[in-house]
Amino acid sequence: MEDMTTDKDDTKMDFETTDGDILASRWDRLGAAIIDGLTMIPITLPLMYFTGGFDDISKGIEPSASYFLVLSIAGMAVFLLIHGKFLVRDGQTLGKKALNIKIVTVAGQHADVTTLAKRYGFSWLIPLIPVIGPIINMVNILFIFTKSKRCLHDHVGGTKVINSK
Repeated sequence: MEDMTTDKDDTKMDFETTDGDILASRWDRLGAAIIDGLTMIPITLPLMYFTGGFDDISKGIEPSASYFLVLSIAGMAVFLLIHGKFLVRDGQTLGKKALNIKIVTVAGQHADVTTLAKRYGFSWLIPLIPVIGPIINMVNILFIFTKSKRCLHDHVGGTKVINSK
């Protein structure tokens, strides 16, 4: 059972779960995702530049599927290098740390590596499926607007994102 409680600024409503956790706001989750994306730019843009990714784009040619796959795998590796230690230790990426939110299991426990692997594996691998992957990914993101504020990858991983205490 979830109860409505007012947020600290009384301008938005958040849900308190039965275990006392306050779900992170949609804005905090978006802000954390933006910060996490920005942390990737100093590595991924030079990688694209030096591997010729921008050459094809500037000519109006879509990069090959194999180039896109290799770049995606490299992006996942970079993400894990930057955020992996914090995710495993605290359930937080740098963006989540900055906004005082964290990933926990639906029971409110620390999310272990297997739980995090399911959560991130879904959100990383589904978009790589040709044609239907981007559609499923859009549905994944739109799930944030449900009452539980849990994206599809949260449901797959058995997680929720809460305010840090």
